[in-house]
Amino acid sequence: MHRLALGTVQFGLNYGIANTSGQVEQNEAMRILALAKAAGLDTLDTAIAYGSSETALGRIGVKDWRIVSKLPALPAGCADVAAWVQEQAQASLDRLGVDRLHGLLLHRPDQLFDANGAAYLAALQALKARGLVCKLGVSIYAPQELERLFDLCEFDIVQAPLNILDDRIVASGWVLRLNQAGVELHTRSAFLQGLLLMPAQKRDGKFDRWSGIWQTWSVWLDKSGLSPLQACLAYALSVDGVDKILVGVDSAEQLREILKAASASFPGNQPEWPEPPPEQLVNPALWNQL
Repeated sequence: MHRLALGTVQFGLNYGIANTSGQVEQNEAMRILALAKAAGLDTLDTAIAYGSSETALGRIGVKDWRIVSKLPALPAGCADVAAWVQEQAQASLDRLGVDRLHGLLLHRPDQLFDANGAAYLAALQALKARGLVCKLGVSIYAPQELERLFDLCEFDIVQAPLNILDDRIVASGWVLRLNQAGVELHTRSAFLQGLLLMPAQKRDGKFDRWSGIWQTWSVWLDKSGLSPLQACLAYALSVDGVDKILVGVDSAEQLREILKAASASFPGNQPEWPEPPPEQLVNPALWNQL
């Protein structure tokens, strides 16, 4: 089983700080999926909020893939939570052309603690009981979210950021805890949306405030003999307890490069950052505030 999984946000949106080619066209998406399948990948990650991603996948045909999708935020003042959840899930299945999802995650799991939270969770569990969804899960930004979420429910899948600059999910002990509990851990942001792969001259000036981190990264790469792509993949693959590492691509050629680079071994010693990488840097959702 290949530990890489294919993120498909680019199939539905012009996404990513390093994306220069825009949304992936249908023919290229077909080539990407064919190459991924031939390489042994078995899991696709998408979301209702990813523009036309689910529709594009459905047109190609994805019945022989494990598909993980995500619900958007529950609308404010939703009068019938169960009906909304059922409608969203069924529409997702229809767009994808499949009978069930391997996983359904919440983009906004904090809503489970709102007034409608109990109804929301019950509606999700009903989908699983009916066999429309094999596993329920949450997509998080930081590991501290997991404590109260797992007090509420034993989820089946957690998706969290993990890269050589952001190892909070490891340092917090949650990788081990999830693994021991039999929870699937899917990690995203292996390349920090491509920021870790960019040469200094292409990096947006707003990131220059962390010049010490970039200098450390550059020196460490030189010493390791790895390319940025090899180093990012080797680090993610070196973390025991991670089931799937999501990679998003704009072309089949990019996926080919990733598959080739994934064979590199991690040297064992991580970069010694001059400062703890702040959330402003490791959380792309905050970059527009820089």
